[in-house]
Amino acid sequence: MHGTTRKNTQSRLTRSELLSQLEEAIGYRFTNRRLLSEAFIHRSYAAVASRRGIPDNLRLEFFGDSVLGFFISGWLLELLQESSEGELSRRKASLIDTATLAGLARKLDLGRYLLLSYGEEKTGGRSKKTVLAAAFEALLGAIYLDGGSSCAETFLKKLYQPLLAGETNRDDTRDYKTKLQELAHALGGMPPVYFLDKITGPDHNLCFSVTVMMGNECFARGAGKTRKEAEQRAAREGLVLLEELSLRRITVDENRRGRDR
Repeated sequence: MHGTTRKNTQSRLTRSELLSQLEEAIGYRFTNRRLLSEAFIHRSYAAVASRRGIPDNLRLEFFGDSVLGFFISGWLLELLQESSEGELSRRKASLIDTATLAGLARKLDLGRYLLLSYGEEKTGGRSKKTVLAAAFEALLGAIYLDGGSSCAETFLKKLYQPLLAGETNRDDTRDYKTKLQELAHALGGMPPVYFLDKITGPDHNLCFSVTVMMGNECFARGAGKTRKEAEQRAAREGLVLLEELSLRRITVDENRRGRDR
């Protein structure tokens, strides 16, 4: 009942009123509202024929990705002054991966503000980790362009402080390989196979790069200071993609059953 009430309330809001609620939630008010609006236009919505000329959020996502990397790198240099370049790179990778960004997006309920095509909406687009992660980066890019570096840093640091302190970022040792294999089996797919791509760095600070294949498809990649760690990182990214494929299949099946009734 609560979810239905919220959905009905949301449908009565204008787009401007909805975006005002987002500004209040993130603690930042835009001078240029166009940037905020663009950050939540999914490419599927922009591609609809009747809306040609409307920009999607891919350019802002591209910029936000660079902004995110810049701030995270600086904070890690400050916090981990004794760490090697390899360790800094590994910590950075875990802080900016799809799963982490999607988690932050969910905390802000960013899926609520997305403009999606009908097809993307019906296949669970608002809850897809890749879509949410892209929206988070696009929002960050929009804040930077609108208010400058200090506003973007304030927004980001509030969200990342517990992650940087290690309070909510302790799942790197979880067995993602097992989870990926179990999900692949449940979906009737080929089991994941891991291939070592390359080993770089000096002997005292090696970096292993791994690709996980499912069937003939290169599914995801990961890097780590050991092969085992790299495989776990690759499995974690692969799990994100496979979960979205699973969600899409479930949604399509439910829609088909609804039409058959």
